[in-house]
Amino acid sequence: MLQAPPPVGQVPVSAGKILSTKPTETASGPTYEHEVIENYNTEEDALLLSTKWISTSKLLDLAKNRGLVYKKGKFSAIEEKQLNDAIERYTTAKQLTPDQLHEVIFPSEDKSRDNQFWSEISKAVPQRPIISVYHHVRRTRHPLKAQGKWLPAEDAKLQEAVASFGQKWEKISFIVGRRAPDCRDRWRNHIVGREIRVTGPWTKEEEEELTRIVEEMTVKKGGTLDDDVFWGAVSDLMGNKRNRQQCRIKWTDALSKRVKLDGKKPRWSNQDSYILVHKLDSLRVRDDTEIDWKTLADEDWNLWSAHVLQRRWLSMKRSVKGYEEMPIQEIMEILKAKKTNFDPTPSKTKRKPSKKFPSAETVDSSDKEDGDEDDEEEED
Repeated sequence: MLQAPPPVGQVPVSAGKILSTKPTETASGPTYEHEVIENYNTEEDALLLSTKWISTSKLLDLAKNRGLVYKKGKFSAIEEKQLNDAIERYTTAKQLTPDQLHEVIFPSEDKSRDNQFWSEISKAVPQRPIISVYHHVRRTRHPLKAQGKWLPAEDAKLQEAVASFGQKWEKISFIVGRRAPDCRDRWRNHIVGREIRVTGPWTKEEEEELTRIVEEMTVKKGGTLDDDVFWGAVSDLMGNKRNRQQCRIKWTDALSKRVKLDGKKPRWSNQDSYILVHKLDSLRVRDDTEIDWKTLADEDWNLWSAHVLQRRWLSMKRSVKGYEEMPIQEIMEILKAKKTNFDPTPSKTKRKPSKKFPSAETVDSSDKEDGDEDDEEEED
């Protein structure tokens, strides 16, 4: 029997509990017990998600007032397979040729969506709204996707198109010959401010300026250093000398933890590995593409960005011989027993506690702004 998907909104066990208590010995190894969110839809709500084209604002309203549960963000590898299998079944049942399937996914007239097709395949991923499935499938199967590095001639076309039509990305897509989201991201991340863009190592003055801007957007408004900010606005305040990707990565992967430690550079420890693997284990995901890395930080453990945690996990996972052929839970058990064997019992020697900042409920590690239609952006 296949393992059920993890509940939407599931949170990992806290670092404080991991370090202050002993794990419970179970048949599958030492595990930290914590409250599990039973967050699944009723059959009625599952049908609603797979048949009704509901806007993002309406979905949020239904989640708040009705308790509707739905999944956002990147599709996992398991979801990808479920969707591809559903599309294959539909194609076989309807005896569609590749050209006919393409016409179903990319109809000549935008308003002629095949609701039966989209509803049928959406049922394969019951936690996803049909509109999310629609955008995801069209993105992953788009004939213009994965075209490689942008050429100077394409950049010139993009600049001319934006000058003529403004930021109407669907229209610009036909002119440039790239997907609309790719044109949008190329414009925001590489074209705007290119003539004054600085590359290479950050200066001390730049780091201080970035820190001041982020603090003014978060802490000085009553928030925390982990609150989400609009990185496009941060770049603007820095005079666009660094683009929004540069600002986001510099802050989340380097500066934020230094600021939290009053200028000291933190080092990843065996204790961090121990916490990470037990947090991941508590989520009971079916593979690591189901992990929402932004949910791992908590009040007691918030120095490491989502990117850093993901890289650390990949490094630990690859240290297990034969990991490619193992299910994730088997890898977890090996790491819990060997790689990250750490005694959480506090030692008698007291260490000076580091400065802590409470984490935001979610820390957006993507490069997106409100209104972006895609789940994630592609970079060249």
